[in-house]
Amino acid sequence: MARQSGFPHPQITPQFDQCISQSRLGCQVGSKNLRITLILKIQGFYNRQVSFNSTQFVTQIREWARELGFSQIGVTGVDLSEAEAGLLDWLAKGFHGSMDYMAAHGLKRARPAELVPGTISVITASMNYLPLVTAEDWQAKELARLDKAEDAVISLYARGRDYHKVLRGRLSSLAQLMARHIGPLGYRVFTDSAPVMEAELAVRSGQGWRGKHTLVLNREAGSMFFLGEIYVNLDLPSSTAQSGHCGSCEACISICPTQAIVAPQRLDARRCISYLTIEHRGSIPAELRPQIGNRIYGCDDCQLVCPWNKYARRDALPDFDPREGLDDASLIALFGWSEEKFLQMTEGSAIRRIGHARWLRNIAVAMGNALRSLPRSDILAALEQRANHPDEVVREHVQWALAQASLHKP
Repeated sequence: MARQSGFPHPQITPQFDQCISQSRLGCQVGSKNLRITLILKIQGFYNRQVSFNSTQFVTQIREWARELGFSQIGVTGVDLSEAEAGLLDWLAKGFHGSMDYMAAHGLKRARPAELVPGTISVITASMNYLPLVTAEDWQAKELARLDKAEDAVISLYARGRDYHKVLRGRLSSLAQLMARHIGPLGYRVFTDSAPVMEAELAVRSGQGWRGKHTLVLNREAGSMFFLGEIYVNLDLPSSTAQSGHCGSCEACISICPTQAIVAPQRLDARRCISYLTIEHRGSIPAELRPQIGNRIYGCDDCQLVCPWNKYARRDALPDFDPREGLDDASLIALFGWSEEKFLQMTEGSAIRRIGHARWLRNIAVAMGNALRSLPRSDILAALEQRANHPDEVVREHVQWALAQASLHKP
C-alpha cells in the first residue's frame, strides 16, 4: 500500500527533485541541541549557512502536512539492514510472483541512501482514504456485497481518484514548503512508485505496527490509509515506533479466500487476489478463480474483518469519494464497457493501469463464479458476446466462465 498492498509496485529511476543545479549540501548536526547547519556550495562561488531547530522543524512539517490532507507524519533514518534478510528470503521463495521488478534492484529497496544518494532521513506520510460518504457500518456492508454474486466489487481505495496522483502532488507541495522554509533542499518523493520498503519505513517512523496481513495498523486509524515518503538530505529526529497490538487475533489470516497470508506478516503474492487482479498479466490460475468470487479489482477482506478498522477515519479530501459506477455496479454493466468507455470512466483512476483486456478478464472470472449460483441467461448472453474477443487471455477466461454454468447447484 503508498497503497498498503503487502507488496510494492513498479519502480522509476531515482533522482532528486527540485535541487539547485550543480549544488552540494553538507550536513552537520549538533549532538546536544539538535540544531542543523546546512552548508550550501553553489558552483563554488559562495557559501551560505542556515541554522534551525530540527525538532521544531518537524513540528512545522506536521502542521503543513495536516493542511495538505495528510493524517500523520513520521521520520526515520535510513538503516534498514535488519529487514534485508526477510526481503531476500521472501524473494527466494518466489512470493513476488511475476513482479520481476521486486528483485531487479536487489537490496537497494532496503537501502534508501543507495536508491537516492545523499539521503539521510525519510519522512513518511499517511493519508486516510475511507470515503466521506461511507456508511457507519461500512465493514458489514462491504462484506455483505461479497455474497451478492451479480455485484462487481472493487477495492475501496480504487473507487476514487488515483492515489498516486493525489499523494505525489501533495508530497511535492510539502517538500516545497520545507525548501522555502530552510532554503535549497535535496529531496525525492515516492508513493508506491519505486523500490521503497514503505511498510518498513512507516513502522520505523511511528505510523503504526505491521499487522498479520502485512499492512500497517494504527490504533486510531486502522489500516485504511495510503503511505508516501520524502527522502531528504537532512538529519531529522526520528519518531517513536509503536508496539504491536494484534495479540492472538488471526481474523485476517482466516478470512483470506485464497490463503495468501501463509504466516503472520508473510504474504505469498502469487495467491493474493489483489495481485491476481491487478499486478498479474496473463491467465489467472484456474484453481484460484473460484476463490476470487465477485472481486474484480483488488480485495479488502483482510481489512474488512480487522477489529482495528472500526477506528478507520474518513478522508478529509473529496478525491477518494467513489466515482459513478464503481461502488454499486453489476458485473454485466461493467463487462459491457467498450475500451473507449473503459478509458473514459477510469480517467484519473488507478484502475486504468490494468487496461481494458485485464478488466474484461477479471469480470469474466467473476461472472463465471456467479453462474454457479445464478443460472441467469443475461450473464450467459453477455459472456457469449465476448467469446470471440481478439485478446487470447480474454477468450480463455470467457470460455472458462461459460463452462461454470454446468456446475450450477440449486
